[in-house]
Order: sequence, then structure tokens, then C-alpha cells
Amino acid sequence: MKIHSLISDISLSAITAGFVAVLIGYASAWAIVYTAATAAGADQAMINSWIWALGISMGLGCLGLSLYYKRPIIIAWSTPGAALLASSLTGASIAEAIGIFVFVGALTLLTGLSGCFDALTRRVPMPIASAMLAGILVQFGLNTFLSLQAEPLMVGIMIITLLVVKRWLPRFAILAVLASAFMSAYVFDLVDLNQVQWSLSAPVWVTPNFNISLLIGVGLPLFIVTMTSQNMPGIAILRAANYNQTPTSPILSWTGLLNVIFAPFGAFSLNLAAITAAICASEEAHPDASKRYIAGVFAGIFNIIFGLFGATVVSLFAAFPTAMISALAGLALLSTISASLYASFREANYRDAALITFLVTASGVSFFNVASAFWGITIGLSTLLLSKKE
Repeated sequence: MKIHSLISDISLSAITAGFVAVLIGYASAWAIVYTAATAAGADQAMINSWIWALGISMGLGCLGLSLYYKRPIIIAWSTPGAALLASSLTGASIAEAIGIFVFVGALTLLTGLSGCFDALTRRVPMPIASAMLAGILVQFGLNTFLSLQAEPLMVGIMIITLLVVKRWLPRFAILAVLASAFMSAYVFDLVDLNQVQWSLSAPVWVTPNFNISLLIGVGLPLFIVTMTSQNMPGIAILRAANYNQTPTSPILSWTGLLNVIFAPFGAFSLNLAAITAAICASEEAHPDASKRYIAGVFAGIFNIIFGLFGATVVSLFAAFPTAMISALAGLALLSTISASLYASFREANYRDAALITFLVTASGVSFFNVASAFWGITIGLSTLLLSKKE
């Protein structure tokens, strides 16, 4: 691509779309990633490394793929995947968690190279995959109202803000919730800004440890959740924006490769974005669809900046009360939980299997040290097979 052509395509609206996409992505989901990191036993330096690895890898993915394909291709972390990790990594060592990340990246790379993504995702019916996802996420929704009990004024304001802003400006609802949370915590003297560290992040290498039980019980569900709830909607967003010729397999291959490279530093699962991609692929980014790739380019640049200053981002979240972070995570996932439950039960032929998948996954049961997400989808698919009428 010629530099002159690139410069002529740059617009303020596209730059703004890229910034808003990254800001909303971090504001709505970092609380969940932070919870996953602490569940894995990561110390503060490792948590900083996670956000460095995620920011740099997502930034390189957005920047490189958007420039190459001239499409607004947004690479993001898997928010449902982070929720799965937060509920499944308790008791695992950080090295075992890193082993899971490398494993999932390798599966994504192999899936892209094989070209079998469509065939693979069709193996798991959407109602069953959605039920598993809902079972994983429901605890975060419940924790919102447990946080309401702990800090009724702050969390109450957050909930009201979500409902009001979602009515008029749904794209900025989570951003408004974040702002109201910060202001409420400050007004009610629940925040300690003295511990905020204004510094650059530094990568921390962790040699992966491959625990077979965790690879099966956490790694495979993480891969399935990422493919079905993140990559599939991401592809749908591109097609809905009339980018029908964008190849899927090469994008998955590059995403998987980036995941493998940055996994030892904390990049847990990378995928095509959906919600934030919709911002960059919309008419608000640029009236000319052929120039919206600039939004993807600047999303990459802003991701890299956020990653470099990840330590500051992490310390800002650490300065605020746990109830605020927990409520923010739950509120950010409400729409996903609702959509997952709807997709699980809207088709009568799948309802029994989907319900069992949901209940088993949400129960947290573990057999042979294999997490409930795996058993939920296994028992759900078995139920579907047994109940299928000839």
C-alpha cells in the first residue's frame, strides 16, 4: 500500500471510531480479565504483563490485518473466554494457565491453516454452545446484585446509569457506567488513588506447563467459546458490512500465531471482535466503506498504546473497590447473558439439551479435575443425541 494513499484515506471520524472501540473494549471487559488473572494466581507484575501482551498482540493484529486486507478487522481478547477462565482457573498455577493459552492459540492456528473453521463450528449446535456460554457467565450477573448488597449506593447508581443510557445511547452505555462508577466511588470515598502507578508495563515470561486435565477441562471449552461466541459473530459483522470477500482462514491463522507468541506473557485468547468491530465498520467511521479500514488501523495503534501503559490501567482498577469491579463485570455481560439464554431456548427441539448444558455448566461441578464447561457441553450433546427423533 502506498503511503500517500494511506494518508489520503485518514479521517477524524475513523480515528475516533478506532479510539472509541478500544476504550469501550477495555472499559467493558478489563474487570473480567483482571478477575481471570487473579484467579490464576497472577501477581501484580504478571497482571501488568497480561495487559501488555494483550494490548500489543491485539494492536499488531488490528494494524497488520486492516492494512493488508483494507478492511476494519478488529482483533480483541475473548471476553466470554476471560469469564470462563475466571471461574475455572482457581487452584491452577500460573504456568498451567499459560499452558492453556498456548494450547488455545495453537488450536486456533491449526484451525486457520486447515480451513475447517466452518465445519468445526457446525459440530456444536448454536443453542448448545450458547447454553454453555450462559452457564459460564451467569455467575457474573448474579455477582452484580451481591455487589449491590455490599455497596448499594454506588452499584445502584451504576445500574440506573446503564438502564437510562442504554435507552438513548446504547453504544456508550458501558462507558457511562464506568464513568458513573468512578465518580460514585470517589464521592463516597471508596477509592484510593495514592496507589495509582504512572508507569510503562513490562513483559514477564512464564514457561508454560501443560496439564492434560486443564487442557481438556478449560482449554477446549475456551477454544469452543472463543470460536462460537466471538469469531462467528465477528465474521458475521464483516459480512453484514458487505466485506464478503474477507478470507476467514488466514485471519484465524494470524490470530492463532499471535496468540501463541504472546501467550507466555499473558495473552489468553485472541479472536475477531464483534461489538467493537461493528463500531469500526459502521457508517459513522466513514461514509465510504473502502476507507473504514483506517478505523482498524487506529484501533491497533490505540491498543498498542494501552498495552504499553497497561501498568497504569491496572493500578487504576486496583485503586477502586472490589464491589465496583464485580458490578462492572456483571453489567458489561448482561447483554451477552441475555442473548445467550435467548439463543439457547428459542428452538423447541434443543430446549432440553440446552437446559441441561446450562445447568451443568452453571453448577461448577468437576469430575476428574475437569471443569464444568466441558461436562456441560458433553452432557448437553449426549442429551441431544439421545432425544433426537428419527
